[in-house]
Amino acid sequence: MKRTLFLALFLTGFCAEGLAWADLAVGFGKADITPDVQKKAVWIAGYGHGRKATGVHDPLWTRAVVLEDGDRKIAMVAVDLVGLQRPTVQDIRAKLPDFQHVMVSSTHNHEGPDVIGLWGPAPTMTGVDPEYIALVVQRVVEAVRQAETSLKPARVEYGTADGTEIVDDSRKPVAKDGIMRILRFSSPGQNQATTPPLGILVQWNCHPESLGSKNTMITADFLHATVQQLEQTYHCPVAYFSGAIGGLMSNPGTWKLPDGRVVADGNFEYADAYGKDVANLAVKALGTLEPIELTPFVVSTRPVALKLENPVFKLMRAGGVMDRDGFAWTGDPYKTGEKLPSRSTKGEIAIESEVSYLRLGQLHVAAIPGELYPELVYGQFQEPADAGADFPDAALETPVVKILPGPKWLLFGLAADEVGYIIPRRQWDEKPPFAYGRPKAQYGEINSVGPNAAATLMNAFADCVKAAPPAKP
Repeated sequence: MKRTLFLALFLTGFCAEGLAWADLAVGFGKADITPDVQKKAVWIAGYGHGRKATGVHDPLWTRAVVLEDGDRKIAMVAVDLVGLQRPTVQDIRAKLPDFQHVMVSSTHNHEGPDVIGLWGPAPTMTGVDPEYIALVVQRVVEAVRQAETSLKPARVEYGTADGTEIVDDSRKPVAKDGIMRILRFSSPGQNQATTPPLGILVQWNCHPESLGSKNTMITADFLHATVQQLEQTYHCPVAYFSGAIGGLMSNPGTWKLPDGRVVADGNFEYADAYGKDVANLAVKALGTLEPIELTPFVVSTRPVALKLENPVFKLMRAGGVMDRDGFAWTGDPYKTGEKLPSRSTKGEIAIESEVSYLRLGQLHVAAIPGELYPELVYGQFQEPADAGADFPDAALETPVVKILPGPKWLLFGLAADEVGYIIPRRQWDEKPPFAYGRPKAQYGEINSVGPNAAATLMNAFADCVKAAPPAKP
């Protein structure tokens, strides 16, 4: 029987943390979440309205990684979707009550079903199918349970590779998180050169949008080729997670194929070539592996109220396009006001989201909702801010690397929620004169809850890290 020292702290209202020492076990699982495009209309998320799916190019998946320390289990789940909303994630957690924490992150796939409501057949009509959402909940639970049944003792290694040159930032100022981060799980005592790994976790930072707005085939985008190549190479399951993809992190507009030809994005030939080169970057990261301990487990989660300042989001919520609970804004991001009627537009409205911090032994994990700008990861803020920005003198948010207490880390974006772009306040630019002498604002603010979201989320994340109990010396 495993020897385990266990300490669980439950902080009333906002945070729950635990501490445990034990051997590590890992399991991988997956389940198909491809919609049936023949059964009913499926509206593809991303870009604009009325993009009806006409077929399936490759399946969509939910992939789960379960970690166990002997007494407790943590699940880290990725879904090939544009962004599951927090209420859906809460439904998933309710069906997995024996897990200390279930983190569900969306890859932000722009070629899968609308699960938010913004991309239906018309601007005033939701694109969400409640039956499909129920299917996703069911399949995520199945993937987690499958991973649980495959739990095996594991040793873990962590590696990184710099892929800055294969991701673009289409918004000024240019700032990227070009680092791929990898965990490889192996059976203890076995020859790593001859024995396949138990599984690989990949965290990369790029919008899955290489197919563009004209594609009508359901696909996981370039991730399909990335995961497929890695699984064929290493003969093990692979789970892919998106990180800081705001700002806007995307694939370059053209890509060189192995035969020397150069192709533009917007087709499957491009997506396949780019996805395979992302897999090659993962291979490079696997060449840098160093052992890492993933126990004890510490989980700290904090709900936050985000003021809904985006007028378009307010109208879509009021019109039923975005089916999301609204609460009276109290002025305190840690205090949720009374629940408002579903169609209410009166007063100041907030939505409830969350941030989480997982300290898994020597590994630090940031789980942030929405699409985090890389400036908020490394503190790569433009100094001074462009005078045309709306708040050029705003206080700088504390970046993730200054909050995390160690050098080995993962960042899961769109974790437990999709709240749009998380933009540094100094970059907010809706009003003329526009930054960089542009005739109009850059893209971003239209898909953000508001200019104060970044500070709220970064402060809440810092509080989560501070609330976590110290590791045993």
